[in-house]
Amino acid sequence: MGTLLLIRHGRTEANATGILAGRSPGVVLDEVGRASTEVLSERLKGVNIARVVSSPLERTRETASILFKDQHEIELEDRFLECDYGDWQGAKLSELAVHELWPIVQQRPDEMIFPNGESMNDMSSRASTAARDWDAKLTAEHGDKVVWAAVSHGDIIKAICADAMGLPLRKFQSLLIEPASVSVIHYSESGSALSKLNDTGSEWLSKLNDEAIKTSTLGGESGKI
Repeated sequence: MGTLLLIRHGRTEANATGILAGRSPGVVLDEVGRASTEVLSERLKGVNIARVVSSPLERTRETASILFKDQHEIELEDRFLECDYGDWQGAKLSELAVHELWPIVQQRPDEMIFPNGESMNDMSSRASTAARDWDAKLTAEHGDKVVWAAVSHGDIIKAICADAMGLPLRKFQSLLIEPASVSVIHYSESGSALSKLNDTGSEWLSKLNDEAIKTSTLGGESGKI
């Protein structure tokens, strides 16, 4: 089977200001997001990528466009769409952190159904199934050494990585996925393996001291609320 490069979109103003953007329209990369995505584009040069698949939201399509410019046609996949956070969409994470349902999100995400939104179980199932479906399709077309990329969102990528590791959804909040990061999954007939998680190049070194005090939150990356 193939190798999947899971790429989170670059930083947006919502990320920077602690807003749960969800599926809100018009959310695009900020200056930092565009710059870090350009850097990642340089790192990915020379990698023979057979197909690029993206969530249909603006920030993921913009990220994919910067990363691969006109080298690849970008195919949209609704199953890689951000979680439907329902009534929580557009809210400040600082306000959500005191909501009565917040402990469920953090400690028992497999039980969480967002008010007027999606359950985290359904989100995980659709995203993980999409990743495996696309990998099987592209392996059939290009062979077992195929490398392909999917551009998506923090919680979606965490769910796919947890599935690849055999980690139950209840534990997926222990994974951190930052903007413009790459995670690498190798699928095979005997199972799947995660060889890289939340790779941001050398950037992590400059943030090492800060990382020690960060905690997991909605949207995928770590961050003080």
